Amino acid sequence: MEARQVAIVTAAGKGIGAACATELAARGYAVALMSRSDEAEALARRLGGVGVVGDVTRPADLERLVAATLDAYGRVDAVVNNTGHPAKGELLEISDEDWHQGLDLLVLSVVRLARLVTPVMARQGGGAIVNISSFVAVEPGIGRPVSAAMRAALGAVTKEYADRYATAGIRMNSVLPGFVDSHPVGDDVLASIPMGRAGTLAELARTVAFLLSPDAAYITGQSVRMDGGLTRSI
Repeated sequence: MEARQVAIVTAAGKGIGAACATELAARGYAVALMSRSDEAEALARRLGGVGVVGDVTRPADLERLVAATLDAYGRVDAVVNNTGHPAKGELLEISDEDWHQGLDLLVLSVVRLARLVTPVMARQGGGAIVNISSFVAVEPGIGRPVSAAMRAALGAVTKEYADRYATAGIRMNSVLPGFVDSHPVGDDVLASIPMGRAGTLAELARTVAFLLSPDAAYITGQSVRMDGGLTRSI
């Protein structure tokens, strides 16, 4: 009997992370979830998975998450790197501390978790990682300099990792959502989106699930825009 696929999802207590965890569980994955609150633990119980309270910026918490996953299932096939949002503000008014916090949150969290799961995936013969990024990685907006800079860096990390581990059968891609219906926006914002609406959490979760699946077996190193046509650059 083929082993059940196992997925780790971070910041999985609500919003995008919870939607991805729910979609993956519905597709037959065993899930291991983490969030800073106990919401991921509660969701994991409902989905029949493993829950951990922890922060993606703390290496020890990521180690506990992977250890709990391996203790429960003995393998890791998929990872969804989801996080919160870094500090906003004027470019030159953001503190060094907030810049470093953004690096820990959006870039180093991905690198640190990859260090932990890559040897496991390599021994298994493969795996897939999807990073939740943002459209600001390709079109920075005033007021979000930390997010834009760090998510652009995440795109470079995604490509570097994908190139390095392709022959090990491990893929990494990033998804760049536009506006999602979990955070309502005004009519002026909706009017700037060619499709005239925000994306849904379900649509985003299905995109992530596709990129983790064998259907996307030849897709790696990509930053996939899921924004209804919002970004203008080619």
